[in-house]
Amino acid sequence: MSHLPHSQKYLKDASDLNLFELSSSKWVGWESPSNIALIKYWGKYGEQLPQNPSLSFTLKHSKTITRIEYQKKEKEFPVLEYYFEGEQNIEFERKVRKYLEKISIYAPYLNNLDLRIYSQNTFPHSAGIASSASAYSAIALCICGIENELFGKLNDTNCFFQKASFFARLGSGSACRSTYGELVLWGETEVIKGSNNEFAVELSTEVSSIFKDYSDAILIIDSGKKELSSTLGHGLMQNHPFAAARYEQARQNLANILECLKLGDVIGFAQIVEVEAMTLHALLLSSVPSVSLLKPNTLEAIERLKTFRMNSQLIFTFTLDAGANIHILYSASIREQMVNFITNNLKELCENGLWIDDEISKGPNKL
Repeated sequence: MSHLPHSQKYLKDASDLNLFELSSSKWVGWESPSNIALIKYWGKYGEQLPQNPSLSFTLKHSKTITRIEYQKKEKEFPVLEYYFEGEQNIEFERKVRKYLEKISIYAPYLNNLDLRIYSQNTFPHSAGIASSASAYSAIALCICGIENELFGKLNDTNCFFQKASFFARLGSGSACRSTYGELVLWGETEVIKGSNNEFAVELSTEVSSIFKDYSDAILIIDSGKKELSSTLGHGLMQNHPFAAARYEQARQNLANILECLKLGDVIGFAQIVEVEAMTLHALLLSSVPSVSLLKPNTLEAIERLKTFRMNSQLIFTFTLDAGANIHILYSASIREQMVNFITNNLKELCENGLWIDDEISKGPNKL
C-alpha cells in the first residue's frame, strides 16, 4: 500500500494553525454537489482509504448548500450547532462533532472556534440519493475556507481543493470526489499521474466532448432510509471470497473506461458502467450475511430499459449505488427520446412518481 505523504504534511503544517486573531463572528459558505460512481469504490482499509480506484460523474442539481458561522470560542469547550432545513438536527450534529474531532489533528484551530452550521439540500431529503458525499464535501470546503481566512495559507486553488478533498474523505469516502467537477478519480492508479488514495483529482486525461453533456435521470424507486450503512457495507468486503478478484476487476475496468472516454466509445462506456453496477450488487448478494438492496420495481425498470434500448437502438447506460434507485446516463443528443420514455414508461415505477432530471456539473461553488 502507498505511503501517506499528504497526511504527514498536513500534520506538520498543523503546528502553525493554532494562533489566530478573530474579533467578530464571520461566515463562509459553499454549495457542493453529489456524484455518481461509474467505477465503484467498495472496500476500504486504514483511515478511509480505498482498496481500488473509483471514477465518478459530478452532478449539477443534486447538491448540498452549507453555511458555517464561526467565532472565537467564548467558553472552555467550543460550541457546535448543526441546522438542517432550518431545524436543529441532533443526530447529524453528533456525526459532525466526531468528524471535526477527527480532522482537528490537521486543523487544530477548530478546537478554539464556536461553529453554527446551516445546511440544506436541493433534492428532497428522502429522495434516496446518498447525501453524505455532498454534505461532507460542503463542510470540508467551508473548513478550508475558514482556514484560509484565518491563516491565508490556502490561496493556491490546487492546494485549497486538494486539502478539501482530503478532509471530505475523512467524513465519507465518496465525498472526496464531490470537491471537483465533471469526471473525478479517487485512488492510486498507474494510468493517471498524480492519482492518490488520500484525495481525489479531476480527470486529467483527454475526454471526448460527447461525454461532456451527459445527463443523469435518477429514478427514485425507494426513498426509505438506507438499509445498509456504508461502514457496514465496506466491512462485508474484508473477508469476501471475491474481494481480490473484485479489486483487480475494478482496476482493469478503470483502464478500459478511460480509453472509452478518450475515444468517444459510448458503447464500451455503457457496458463497463453497467458491469460495475451489477458487480456491486452481486458482491452484496454473495456477502456473509447476504444483502439484497434491489426492489421489484428496480428489476422491472432495468428490464424495461434494456428492452427499450434494444428496440430503439439508442445508446445509453444505467448504474446503481448501494440502494434501489437507478441512474440513467445518456447524451444530450437523445434527451427528448429519453425523457419521453421515462415519463411514459418508468415514472410509474418510481415512488410517488419521483425522478430527478440531473446532469454533469463543473463542481462546487463558493457562496
